[in-house]
Amino acid sequence: MSLSHGVADGTAFWHLFNTWSEMSRSGADAEVSTPPPVLERWFPDACPVPIPLPFGKLDDIVRRFECPPVQECFFHFSAERVKNLKARANAEATGAGSATISSLQSLLAHVWRAVSRARRLSPAEETTYTVLVGCRGRVKRVPQGYAGNAVVRATARATAGEITGNGLGWTALLLNRAVASLDEAAMVGSLSSWHLDPRFAYLAGFWNPAMVVTGNSPRFDAYGNDFGWGAPVAVRSGGANKVDGRVTVYEGRGGRGSMGLEVCLAPEALARLVADDEFVCQD
Repeated sequence: MSLSHGVADGTAFWHLFNTWSEMSRSGADAEVSTPPPVLERWFPDACPVPIPLPFGKLDDIVRRFECPPVQECFFHFSAERVKNLKARANAEATGAGSATISSLQSLLAHVWRAVSRARRLSPAEETTYTVLVGCRGRVKRVPQGYAGNAVVRATARATAGEITGNGLGWTALLLNRAVASLDEAAMVGSLSSWHLDPRFAYLAGFWNPAMVVTGNSPRFDAYGNDFGWGAPVAVRSGGANKVDGRVTVYEGRGGRGSMGLEVCLAPEALARLVADDEFVCQD
């Protein structure tokens, strides 16, 4: 199945998928335990509804983007490996602030450093890591079951030399601070001003050959989707948004705490990433 990200996000997608699979294996007359989606739209008080858009025709909205060819590889990180990366990141970041670096931030910092090496970026070249951050749980008026698109982008920036030279904890702390900066006030403030200058997000608007961007979440229930003929053996995404630097994260096949990463890179960079013992080998 497919979904337009302009309509809904990963939380809404997996809510539908989880409910659909539960109904399939339980029977049409069985009571479904998954709560129903919340279909009510929410806008900040300052926004006029409906919001007038300054676009006259479809060509003003739709843009085509041609990315250089990429290849993809799926990496599995066991719960023990993720735990070790988290412990190392927090130990290295001690004294740099009171923030606790999460398992996901630790793993993505590990990815950022390895991808920077694989791309052979100049030490002075700026590289960015963008993470999609959910508004649910951060904005009080957006319920967990909200069936819409409730994500914003958090971006960390540094030079390639800083990323590869300062260690895992330093890099993870950059991601931690970028995510922490998107509190409720920042999110609502950004949304409240959007109607003054309506615009859409385009890959061409922020893609560059030194970026990394991650969507999805290891908290989404991918492997619990038994439609009545057995548990899934793998999870993969389709062809949309497969650009150089795209890293999609899933829960791991090994259960709680493990994670899977679908990584898309230029072919020569991906070959170097696969051969990077520091990235692929267990601690």
